[in-house]
Amino acid sequence: MNIKSVSKNLAVFSLLSSLLFTSNAWSAEGAFFDETFGNYQEELDAAKEDGKKGVFVFYYMDECPFCHRMETTIMTEPDVIKLYKSNFISIKHDIEGSNEITDFDGTTASAQTIAEKKYRVRATPVMMIFDLHGKPVVKYTGPTRTKEEFKWLAEYVIDGSYAKQSFTAYKRARKKASR
Repeated sequence: MNIKSVSKNLAVFSLLSSLLFTSNAWSAEGAFFDETFGNYQEELDAAKEDGKKGVFVFYYMDECPFCHRMETTIMTEPDVIKLYKSNFISIKHDIEGSNEITDFDGTTASAQTIAEKKYRVRATPVMMIFDLHGKPVVKYTGPTRTKEEFKWLAEYVIDGSYAKQSFTAYKRARKKASR
């Protein structure tokens, strides 16, 4: 083997390796969210059929660095994906989107209008979990500080604590218990 063929083989190997690792990152990143066609009533029906606790909606903007950070760090963790996939249909909602959305109650409007007018989403990220009747049970504005805090958000709904206390009180109790 001469130097040209070695360097050519090395270049091909490097290219294939980078494609492999990039595709794994894409699939891991995309694994958190379920595919949606903008009909949240259908998502609710699917959640009921699958025995889930509700629908998790991640309101975001493309230019939001906090949204990007959550999507590329916390939402790629296997235990986080497993927790949310087991208990919720998880969808992304672009608050600047012009695409038509059918909301949980049948209201049809642009993604922007529903986020802005109905749920008063002004800054991102905003995370909301809706129960199986399409009613919001928790609304969290801003990124969670840690992976654990994001998991607590799900567990707060899963164990029914939302009916008894605020998420702030729940989080405080969880922090105290983990010390």
